[in-house]
Amino acid sequence: MGLRDDLDRYREVGEEKREDLSDFIQYGDLGQSRPDEVRIPIKIVDLPEFAYDPRDQGGVGQGQGDTPDVGAPVGEPEPQSGDSDDDGDGDEPGEEGGEHEYYEMDPEEFAQELDEELGLDLDPKGKKVIEEKEGDFTDITRSGPASTLDFERLFKEGLKRKLAMDFDGEYVREALRVDGWGPARVFEWARANHIPVSRAWIEDAYEELSGDETDRWASIEEMESNVDKESTATRIRREGVDQIPFRREDERYRYPEIIEEREKNVVVVNIRDVSGSMRQSKRELVERTFTPLDWYLTGKYDNAEFVYIAHDADAWEVDREEFFGIRSGGGTRISSAYELAAEILEERYPWNEWNRYVFAAGDSENSSNDTEKNVIPLMEEIAANLHAYVETQPSGNAINATHAPEVEDHFDERGNVAVAYVKSADDVVAAIDTILSTEEES
Repeated sequence: MGLRDDLDRYREVGEEKREDLSDFIQYGDLGQSRPDEVRIPIKIVDLPEFAYDPRDQGGVGQGQGDTPDVGAPVGEPEPQSGDSDDDGDGDEPGEEGGEHEYYEMDPEEFAQELDEELGLDLDPKGKKVIEEKEGDFTDITRSGPASTLDFERLFKEGLKRKLAMDFDGEYVREALRVDGWGPARVFEWARANHIPVSRAWIEDAYEELSGDETDRWASIEEMESNVDKESTATRIRREGVDQIPFRREDERYRYPEIIEEREKNVVVVNIRDVSGSMRQSKRELVERTFTPLDWYLTGKYDNAEFVYIAHDADAWEVDREEFFGIRSGGGTRISSAYELAAEILEERYPWNEWNRYVFAAGDSENSSNDTEKNVIPLMEEIAANLHAYVETQPSGNAINATHAPEVEDHFDERGNVAVAYVKSADDVVAAIDTILSTEEES
């Protein structure tokens, strides 16, 4: 086995030992991962190593000084690195092996596993045409370069014509030997019997007959009962085909199918309430829900971009690091975030080029009538693959937490709007399932 085999085996063992995906999403340490790399803790992986018995230090040629007497003690073994309790400079075992503590997967693998976990199979839509290329030569035209002539088709058309025009010439000549029959009579007989012979051919064949050959048969019935007509297939098998009657009207030229390569672009607008009521426990639930959604959509699309909007009574754009930790002391007006989201999407991410997701989260507390008068109309106005609101209320009994129920009642599971409720980490996977299932159905 080579190094590559060892690495493959290590990855296989790591995948078997790593934390379950659902457990990782709900309770795992998400902070060790990056936007482009998901690091899932490995429960137990014992790496192979050589271990020496510290008592086995003697041996031929290893003594120092005089040779001890038989049975005399040879001293205690030397302390091994890592055995001491003091804070020395010696490396502890495993200090250089931190990378072995995690199973690493890219967002594409994460999305595939989450699909399997939740029973989903989302098909991202390509929005922006980035390239038109020639596909297989499946289309046919009546003109084109000689190199694209479909000769097989031309040959088949010519062969079909050959078979349709072919007839047993000897059989027709025997009809010309019926007493009293001339070219005109034989031509009528041939037409009645669906023999594709021309009048000119019959006349030429009649002129080739000698006078004593024109009365061999007393009647056409006698000729037909004594002469067998040979089929075209039998004749071709015996004689082959000398010529195929090609015609220009049979020519067809292969033309490549034009395929549009579409880039699958996605922008995800993450909105979070940072007002004074959003304590740390609520913020952690937002991060635990939104982070896997970001990984999932990154893995599904060719190009994923993210916009992070924080709001209290006003809204402002922040970077990802600020988004999950920031907290203010102001009131709450959720519509301010949707107003800013609408501006950003209109300016940077046109709907005809981008798939758009708008995910918002908070404790469902909002200023009076803001949800009904402002937020819901804005959600209906902003074109998006999916709108979602995640309520994070660990207590589950806040009197003013009415935003999520109002949104849910208004849209009533219609269209592209999902509402999920997260009271604890136990609810996170179910919330993600609710959101992504709504996208799959829409």
